[in-house]
Amino acid sequence: MKFSPTKLPGVWIVDLEKREDERGFFARCWCQREFEQHGLNPRLVQCSASYNRKKGTLRGMHYQTAPHAEAKLVRCTRGAIYDVAIDLRPASPTFGKWTAEELTADNGRALYIPEGFAHGFQTLVDNSEVFYQMSKFYHPESARGVRWNDSQLTILWPVAKKIISQHDEDLPTLNQLP
Repeated sequence: MKFSPTKLPGVWIVDLEKREDERGFFARCWCQREFEQHGLNPRLVQCSASYNRKKGTLRGMHYQTAPHAEAKLVRCTRGAIYDVAIDLRPASPTFGKWTAEELTADNGRALYIPEGFAHGFQTLVDNSEVFYQMSKFYHPESARGVRWNDSQLTILWPVAKKIISQHDEDLPTLNQLP
């Protein structure tokens, strides 16, 4: 795997190092030792998948509060997504800043999102699937979010027509967070 930092400390792009031949390729997608060597949380306790029928589907921006704050490794296994992480760590110099990466089934790229960040994505094509690996179990009482279209964040979503749940529409803005 190849690890590349993003503009937000703690958020990393994880690219596959493919070993290719006439059959296709083989690549490691996760290695505890390599994650530890980069100072990333290597604990994995839960994996989830999200299937999204339509281009423009937007899910986010979600996170869990301490002591259930989770790190995530997110990969698009079918289709393509615009994956976004927002720094919500109050003492961070990049608090309220965001970064985004295009993750596709073809590029095999993953985004590592540490504890203290909100996460969400928008599908770029129909029939996109996302695979998540998380460091903590889902804890409904700790689930939180911040509004995807908060004017303070000014996230540049690539698809104009958005399909969003009412739950995500009703999330608070950055200024409304406790």
